Amino acid sequence: MTPPSEKLLIGAHTSAAGGPHNALLQGKEIGATTIQLFTSNQKQWAGRELTDEAVALWEETLEETGLKKIMSHDSYLINLGSNKEDVLEKSLQAFEQEIKRCHQLKISYLNFHPGAATTGTEQECLDRIVASLLQFEKLCDQGETRLLLETTAGQGSSVGHKFEHLSYILSSVKGKLPLGVCIDTCHIFTAGYDIRTVGAWEKTLQEFDSFVGLDNLYAFHINDSAKPFSSRVDRHADLGKGEIGIEAFKFVMTHPKLREIPKYLETPNGPPVWTEEIAMLRGFADENENQKHYQKLSRANS
Repeated sequence: MTPPSEKLLIGAHTSAAGGPHNALLQGKEIGATTIQLFTSNQKQWAGRELTDEAVALWEETLEETGLKKIMSHDSYLINLGSNKEDVLEKSLQAFEQEIKRCHQLKISYLNFHPGAATTGTEQECLDRIVASLLQFEKLCDQGETRLLLETTAGQGSSVGHKFEHLSYILSSVKGKLPLGVCIDTCHIFTAGYDIRTVGAWEKTLQEFDSFVGLDNLYAFHINDSAKPFSSRVDRHADLGKGEIGIEAFKFVMTHPKLREIPKYLETPNGPPVWTEEIAMLRGFADENENQKHYQKLSRANS
């Protein structure tokens, strides 16, 4: 019998070196059922042009591997909330190309950090992010890719570390753009949302639902944190090897409203560890399902 967890979408941010199809192949090698990738160099403004051959090879490999709900991560240089005119203009141009590449590859999600205020205020930054996103309304209509705001750690002047920030952006573009949220477990923890225990996770989830809405949660970045709670420093750690601890990830894999949401590892030690972590996450889900099965049998026989 196929374990229940085999249907769950769990993967990692794999390498697209040599062509985006290679990210799919690496995902298959580590036992993933989904992946995240960069469709272009994440540290350069000039984006990669996808050839017809590259797109065809991607489509062929996607069918062969059976991976689903692929997510792209945009360039680290992009700041849709910048108060510097030249940076904002380059960010808008680069983000447009990110969306177009996602459309070419029929990618489900484009994950992006909301932005940073630099020398401006948080509110000014949030308003610029909204104005920036609204410029892509017509382009977004041309494909099926959903844009996902990533929760941030609050490092420097970045916004997105408060659920209120995400709520403001979502409500400002509602009905105009396909927008959602990706929770990064490391980021929310260091931003000040405790997830170390079941009780803490329940409280954080309730707060998220109150401000953002669980119906707007489309993905998870699954990472432990090398830095302590509420430190507002973004440093990922392998699962169970950081300040968050393993119970948080058991919760995500067994909670009825979270278990089927796609999950993408960004832990620091690469494919050998990702293979182990994917298997471990699936094990949490299977163990939980087995417990429920035996409890059901026990009640039936009592």
